[in-house]
Amino acid sequence: MALKVMHKEVEFAVGDRVKVVQKIKEADKERSQVFEGLVIAIRGRGEDKSFTVRRVGEARIGIERIFPLSSPTIEKIAIIKKGLVGVKRAKLYYVRKKTPREIEKIYSRVFAKEPHKS
Repeated sequence: MALKVMHKEVEFAVGDRVKVVQKIKEADKERSQVFEGLVIAIRGRGEDKSFTVRRVGEARIGIERIFPLSSPTIEKIAIIKKGLVGVKRAKLYYVRKKTPREIEKIYSRVFAKEPHKS
């Protein structure tokens, strides 16, 4: 049960909102594809680690992608919003039944728990 994972000096965790930039090769061309969403699971050990990212697409349809961490096609991972402090479980599969407004409560718990910096 991993809660955090490292990829090229970027540490992200379950509950974080991330942007994954992936290199896709089609025939002779290469292009970058961005997938942005919530990390709902990290699984595996060592080289076999993978993480699942979920986002809500058109017509409120949930889209999930599983990315192998050691994949050479992943160019970079950028953290948009931290959410680990508000997460109470290792796998956030319960998010599949929640609305985006209810998911935002995870982030409101983060700000309630973090001490204010002055």
